[in-house]
Amino acid sequence: MSESVGNRYLVMLGAIIVQLCLGTIYAWSEFQNTLTLVSSEGGLYGWAALSTQWPFAAGLASFAIFMVIAGRWQDNIGPRKVATFGGILLGAGYFLASFIDTLALNEMMGTIYLVVTYGIIGGAGIGFAYVCPIAALVKWFPDKKGSVSGIAVAGFGGGALIFLYIEQYLIEAAGGLIGQPFLILGIVYLVGVVIGAQILVEPPKGWTPEGYTPLETTADGSGGGMLPGEMIRTGTFWLLWLAFIFAATAGLMTLGNVKSAAAEVDPLVIPLGLGAAIGGIMSIFNAAGRIFWGSVSDKLGRVLAMMLMFIVLAIAMFTFGYMVTLPAAEGMWISITGIASVIGFCFGGNFALFPSATADNFGSENVGKNYGVVFTAYGIAGIVGALVAGSFVDFTGSYSLAFVTTGILAILAVILTIILKLKGNN
Repeated sequence: MSESVGNRYLVMLGAIIVQLCLGTIYAWSEFQNTLTLVSSEGGLYGWAALSTQWPFAAGLASFAIFMVIAGRWQDNIGPRKVATFGGILLGAGYFLASFIDTLALNEMMGTIYLVVTYGIIGGAGIGFAYVCPIAALVKWFPDKKGSVSGIAVAGFGGGALIFLYIEQYLIEAAGGLIGQPFLILGIVYLVGVVIGAQILVEPPKGWTPEGYTPLETTADGSGGGMLPGEMIRTGTFWLLWLAFIFAATAGLMTLGNVKSAAAEVDPLVIPLGLGAAIGGIMSIFNAAGRIFWGSVSDKLGRVLAMMLMFIVLAIAMFTFGYMVTLPAAEGMWISITGIASVIGFCFGGNFALFPSATADNFGSENVGKNYGVVFTAYGIAGIVGALVAGSFVDFTGSYSLAFVTTGILAILAVILTIILKLKGNN
């Protein structure tokens, strides 16, 4: 590929195509709700809430774990091959998950099977493919790290919007079964990720946009070529990593349970099929938040942008926790959707701010490796979010305590950003 600036926008197109397909993991709420419906509600499975959380949690954890490997691998051989491998794995995970209907009557067996296929294998595919577009684009756009990271990962949030409706249609067409939808989606994701991956390339070493002067990185006064082993010995890394866990837990818990929580307070959500609309609107704000907060961080700095974002997130989580304690009433889904959209807007910002903060503080040269390590926070958040939601709902019968708890975690994230600011980080 030539060194012309125009090529970097072609790489952005490939990145968006890949991320649209990978965003499927945020559309899990359609499968989750289908699995929890009992026969009196027209359901075929009747699983406990906690059982439906484990495949989602496993997918998030696998996503984060294998992203560490993918970051190292793609820094060595480039993004195209690694993203292609990720697309093949994602398709394989969904294909294998399509046999779930033969095991689903035994809830434990079905849960384990989806944890392995959808969760571990499919999540690994997402992990291998996800880091490649981000690492490539940060190198192509050193002058706009926050904005370009936001645009790239907006596709991830936008993918959930598209596939929520597709999943709802496929599940209805399959008569409430989920095996056939898994098969069809697996084929779509395999083709989409592999095609998008072929466009992903890195700029020539040392390339910079015309007129751009690289800034020195700021992590504990170190330079721009820091490796993961050096990075994890800095206080900045641990503050960022913990803040990521706390903030992501709140967003992931909401994404995975928004449809069920809305159904708890509005009796029309299930009969009118409003779940996809609620999740879809939240996904729009999830995608928009990635672009918005990324752009804000380019102007105000990463830490201040994080601080503002986490404050808004905490307020929204506490508000959601209060709303689900109100008596069920028709029309409540509108208010729930509004609050969920604010949560999605802030949650999406994590995926623009943390990769760009990683590049700022530890250098762009090894951003694939380094962000892979930072991103393990996301996997932990997925497990914590699943445990908080599933356990609290099964024991209390309500989502209120789960939202209040994750609101407290968002407050802790604010405190960590204050410490970062006092350390002199931007």
